[in-house]
Amino acid sequence: MAKSSGKDFTPRARGHRLNLNRLIRDPTTGSLYYRGDSLGKGAFAKSYQLIEVATNKILAVKVMPLSRAPGAHQREEIEKEIELHSTLHHRNVVSYYHHFEDTENIYIILEYCSRKTLAHILKARKVLTEPEARHYLRQIVSGLKYLHHKGIVHRDLKLSNLFVNKNMEVKIGDFGLATKLEEQKRGIICGTRSYLAPEVLSMRRHVYKSDIWALGCVFYTMLSGHLPFKISDIKDTYQMLREAKYSIPNSLSPAAQHLTASLLAKNPEDRPSLDEIIQHDFFTQGLTPENLSPSCCYTSPTVSTSKNLLERAGKYFFRKKKGNKRFPDHPENFPIEQDEVINLSRGLKMLKANEQCKIRHNGSEVGEGEMEKMVPISPVYPLSKTQPPVGQDQLEPNYTHQVRVLARGTLGSRNSGSKCEGDCTVESIVDSVARVLKGCLENMPEGDQNPEDQLNCSLLWVTKWIDYSNKYGFGYQLSDSSTGILLNNGSHMTLLPHAKSVCCCTELGHWSVFPMTDVPRQLSEQLTVLQFFTQYMEEHLMQVNFYHDHTKIILCNHEEEYVLTFINRDRMNATFRLSTLLLCGCSAEVRRRMEYTYWMLQQL
Repeated sequence: MAKSSGKDFTPRARGHRLNLNRLIRDPTTGSLYYRGDSLGKGAFAKSYQLIEVATNKILAVKVMPLSRAPGAHQREEIEKEIELHSTLHHRNVVSYYHHFEDTENIYIILEYCSRKTLAHILKARKVLTEPEARHYLRQIVSGLKYLHHKGIVHRDLKLSNLFVNKNMEVKIGDFGLATKLEEQKRGIICGTRSYLAPEVLSMRRHVYKSDIWALGCVFYTMLSGHLPFKISDIKDTYQMLREAKYSIPNSLSPAAQHLTASLLAKNPEDRPSLDEIIQHDFFTQGLTPENLSPSCCYTSPTVSTSKNLLERAGKYFFRKKKGNKRFPDHPENFPIEQDEVINLSRGLKMLKANEQCKIRHNGSEVGEGEMEKMVPISPVYPLSKTQPPVGQDQLEPNYTHQVRVLARGTLGSRNSGSKCEGDCTVESIVDSVARVLKGCLENMPEGDQNPEDQLNCSLLWVTKWIDYSNKYGFGYQLSDSSTGILLNNGSHMTLLPHAKSVCCCTELGHWSVFPMTDVPRQLSEQLTVLQFFTQYMEEHLMQVNFYHDHTKIILCNHEEEYVLTFINRDRMNATFRLSTLLLCGCSAEVRRRMEYTYWMLQQL
């Protein structure tokens, strides 16, 4: 009996109990295979894991009994599938290797995808996150674009025909119903009922946009956990399909809802092209992970919130300890850069309120992104009970109450005297900001332009960050180009904007500023790490924007009152008191971004 060279027989080595009935011999080449576990079954075929005995290589095989293809027509369809699939070579298409037949079956040997299909993943997960959907959808679109370029319409695109390999790459498979568009016969309805496009039912003919409709059904199901058209009665299902009658869950983001409606448009001409799909806001305004962990097959992806470091940073900058002042009583004792140090420390009170998927870089977990549509947070002071902020005395009573409620019970500060040691977590910060936005949006009147009453103040916010806390710490870059690192030992070092001075803060809260040429030897190692982080962020970190036009929303506290800064696509910024927005409203452009920011915060 054939053996793998010098090794135990492959099936037994892999844990299979040897069953001679599972041996398959290719009569044309003499190659010997062992049929492994079942991978699934369709209407006319079954799929199995296949082990090539001579090489130990794991493959997949589609087995079609000859008894299911007694006539010339059935045989012709099988040969057509083999002929078409054998010409396809693309990263996102299941690879075809070989085919043969014996006296009982026809065997099509294919690439093995160990993670099975997206249907299996969704069954375990129920729903997927939007970053995951982007990851998968990009690859499906890439594969579809290849097929359409070759004049092929798939006609049966669905979750169970989207295979996933060990690297979590999606591959389009099962070309039993695929055909060249010009060779398609009219009057035939084929495919899976719940994925059929309206034009297939009415014209009885598939077009390229029919595959895009099916892609819309896949996308909808990924994010909602159920098909848009799935009811028990066949007649009602067909009626809903013809009319494109479905509802979009409110749990989807605005961009996801818009893309779903576009993909599932009744008229094929109204559906986006494959290129337009990738250019949609759903992709340009959100992060697409470069890769996913295999654990995503059964659990939500791990996100890099740098929770421990961020909580330590929050406690450090917001807490108040007796006998431990953050700054000397006399700022004039600082070196010449005292204002820069103070401004920088204030800027660091802004914590990131957006979670990004973990991205691998050279074997290390590196968070990567730019806080373009994020919420920098300064300490939140309770509004003064003796002197209302400017403009608040003109507010109606319910608005005044609303503003006070928003401020009460949120973050304390080093000046407020409130207890904040246990409250300044990422979750509490996000919750506070979300409540502020919600209160403003629910009570703000409709407006067609922004208020003329603007504040003249400058803010700092985090533009880039890198999480290397498994070795060194958490690095960041601010909007004035200064950089810093929160080290694992609790110390904090920053490089001021002109890169000529270094500011260092020990765990005890003592600040020191040194020229770059005169940094103490005991800090040289930390400085080296800081310089590495600075160079890495400058050279490697891409900018990830929630809005492709680079607009930004910044919410913070200024002189004991909430303010909102909007930076438009021309990089011009305008800052408004929330009390002013509650009274006068704002432009639709600003309101939409406030609503989107609120939705993003709810997802964290």
